[in-house]
Amino acid sequence: MRIAGAASFATMALLIKIAGSSGLSLPEIMFWRQFLTVPLVLGFLAIRGELSRLKTDKPRTHALRSVIGMIGMVTSFSAVLMLPLAESTTLSFTTPLFVVIIAALALREHVGPWRWTAVVLGFAGVLIIAQPGHGHIPLQGGLIALTSALMTAIVSFLIRGMGRTEEPLRIVFYFSLWGSVMMLGFLPFYATAHSVWQWLLLLGIGLGGLGGQLGLTASLRHGAVASVAVMDYTQLIWATLFGWLVWDHLPPATTWLGAPLIIVAGTVIAWREHRLARDLTQLAALDTN
Repeated sequence: MRIAGAASFATMALLIKIAGSSGLSLPEIMFWRQFLTVPLVLGFLAIRGELSRLKTDKPRTHALRSVIGMIGMVTSFSAVLMLPLAESTTLSFTTPLFVVIIAALALREHVGPWRWTAVVLGFAGVLIIAQPGHGHIPLQGGLIALTSALMTAIVSFLIRGMGRTEEPLRIVFYFSLWGSVMMLGFLPFYATAHSVWQWLLLLGIGLGGLGGQLGLTASLRHGAVASVAVMDYTQLIWATLFGWLVWDHLPPATTWLGAPLIIVAGTVIAWREHRLARDLTQLAALDTN
């Protein structure tokens, strides 16, 4: 399920890049990416007679999550439009590095040498890929991609707290609803007439995003986070394949050298988080005996 979700997100990124080159504006792409999820979720719950699942006592929390999430989406989609698919995807994998930094600096969590070493290793991979001032990646595009990863890391902490009372489908629905409302104000300035091909692209972007979210969420019901999260890196395979098939672009040697460092760093962090969670569970069990 996680691999299917990663493939859906990679397909969405492909369609975003094609849509941008076809003349569709970023606000339009973002609006339809969010809006299409709303009727699909409403229809699904209405058929099942479960609309009550959308009832929430935390509208402000959902609004805050949506604002930060939309900032992340703006930077993420911009990075896809500005950078080759493989490179924008690789830089998105730096999210775990920012999670560790936020946990240590903002939340005052203890971070040991394993995770700090992974952070250093991951950012070394970023430098190898970007080669500031000398590489094939525009500096602005690289910074936007890293900003997107940072926003995703912040959102992950928000969702972690919301997950105690809010189910995943409810979180997805309100993010899409608030995101649609925020983007709606831009449409009078950016909306244009679309061809059938452009409408199909927008539909595909919406379905790809929803499929990715559902695959990601469903995978967590059948496996541990540390186990399934590693499957996210398969998105790079799809991004590289799409870049080659559509634009005849293959990543240069620097990307092949830097990407494994970022992936290894993320894997080490996931493994260490899993070990720490298991140790805490064992200690709690001993305390109760």
